Amino acid sequence: MSATEIEKLDRLSTLLDSRYRIPGTPIRFGWDSVVGIIPGVGDLASLGPSAYLIYRAQRLGARKRTLGRMVANTGFDFFIGAVPLIGDIFDLVFKANNRNFALLRAELERRSD
Repeated sequence: MSATEIEKLDRLSTLLDSRYRIPGTPIRFGWDSVVGIIPGVGDLASLGPSAYLIYRAQRLGARKRTLGRMVANTGFDFFIGAVPLIGDIFDLVFKANNRNFALLRAELERRSD
């Protein structure tokens, strides 16, 4: 496991969920929210990078429990995100990719202790 790989995954999760801020507010969003506005196609398109994050976690040796939680976060985000309007608001709040990266980081820190 390299620090560079972890940094890349951190940048990916940030880009997807919290790269930008709505001016004058603390609300952050990323490409997952932007692409998710496109009905049907948007949520499906954002599933690829989310799945890649899970795949890399598996390759880095994350436990099945952690991978299961990551899959649950991504699935929940995908299915709720597919609901028009409610899903778009949900994407601004839930941030599955940031949650998944936090799970991976905790897993890697646990292993290094």
